[in-house]
Amino acid sequence: MMTLSSRAVATAFASVLLMSSAALAQTAAPAAAPAAKMDKKPVVHTAASLECSKEADAKGLHGKERKKFRSDCKKQAKDGAAPAAK
Repeated sequence: MMTLSSRAVATAFASVLLMSSAALAQTAAPAAAPAAKMDKKPVVHTAASLECSKEADAKGLHGKERKKFRSDCKKQAKDGAAPAAK
């Protein structure tokens, strides 16, 4: 049988091990997050996209209405530019 003092020492030792592993896990997770952000490519906006955004701002569009307007606007800009290139 274990004495009371040896149980206390074993409990303290186990507590230290558990706390140190939890502390290591907390410090390791944030270090991995910035590496994921570095893999993303920068967003390049086309002239048509910027112009459509300016028009949507002028009309005061927000949310789904803005998204639909910009989508239609960019399609029109793309379709309009194709015949002119020929």
